[in-house]
Amino acid sequence: MHNPLVLGIESSCDETAVALVRADRTILAQRIASQNEAHERFGGVVPELAARAHADRLAPMLAEVLDEAGVSLADIDAIAGTAGPGLIGGVMVGLVTAKALAMAAAKPLIAVNHLEGHALSPRLANAALHFPYLLLLVSGGHCQLLCVEGVGRYRRLATTIDDAVGEAFDKSAKLLGLGFPGGPALERAARAGTPRFALPRPLVGSDEPHFSFAGLKSAVLRARAAMAAPTAHDIADLAASFQQAACDCLVDRTARALAQVPEVTALVVAGGVAANQSIRGALADLAAAHGLPFVAPPMWLCTDNGAMIAWAGVERFLAGDIDDLNAPARPRWPLDPAAEAVRGAGVKA
Repeated sequence: MHNPLVLGIESSCDETAVALVRADRTILAQRIASQNEAHERFGGVVPELAARAHADRLAPMLAEVLDEAGVSLADIDAIAGTAGPGLIGGVMVGLVTAKALAMAAAKPLIAVNHLEGHALSPRLANAALHFPYLLLLVSGGHCQLLCVEGVGRYRRLATTIDDAVGEAFDKSAKLLGLGFPGGPALERAARAGTPRFALPRPLVGSDEPHFSFAGLKSAVLRARAAMAAPTAHDIADLAASFQQAACDCLVDRTARALAQVPEVTALVVAGGVAANQSIRGALADLAAAHGLPFVAPPMWLCTDNGAMIAWAGVERFLAGDIDDLNAPARPRWPLDPAAEAVRGAGVKA
């Protein structure tokens, strides 16, 4: 039991993913199936379509991973499945599958918080990363700064008061006609552009610790609407302007958080937006300016995947944190339930 093997299942959004990971960080096998083609014509993820795709794909992928690794369920020490947050239909598909496997094989169940999967994923790729570290968690649905003090111990320092940065990337890409998925498409367009448009940097320099990206996204809409017949260069320049503004916001807010947690061992970024090279570069410079190591997972580990869920399962299994088979699927599940609500939270127009 000194090197336990955990099976991880991820189905919180539009990636179906399965992986087998040992405590020594060996990934025995993994599979990831994207649904980009199914959702592209809608310009975003359709929850019902996503849930059906998970149900269709999960069993064959599990069989492939077990076969490739040359193991059976009897050889596995625990089953980890994403229990939230996410699109509830997809979460239920993966969690019910994890429960069924755990029951059938008489193995422990670990109901993993998807955000914890991202938060701990840098430790899968980097054995030298120790607690506590400052984590910038950036994805399509989340934008948070957390002090990661240990497994299951997260202190939220900041979050977004409106849109997540990944959502702003995706919606701005849609406004610019750049295709789906929007984040990578906008980054590609920005490489050919010059950030010549004067876009706002919401909350930069303010005493409020949080993020805001709704105004930046609206500014992209107005700039695009002001162009009668935009050229490809115009679109690339506007994409570059948005990316630079978003990057400036992230760096400013992260620098503010670093001042609050001088005891951290590293500056870490995780989540789908962590794959953006401009953001990585700016954060690496920020870490260097503070004399801290900068840690980012490899590109494939930034987006949703089964290995991060399996690794979170490993960490929790070693800590003795096991769940009952009645663990619920949750559309919302904060890493720091004690964090103070941001201004405007819960307010309806």
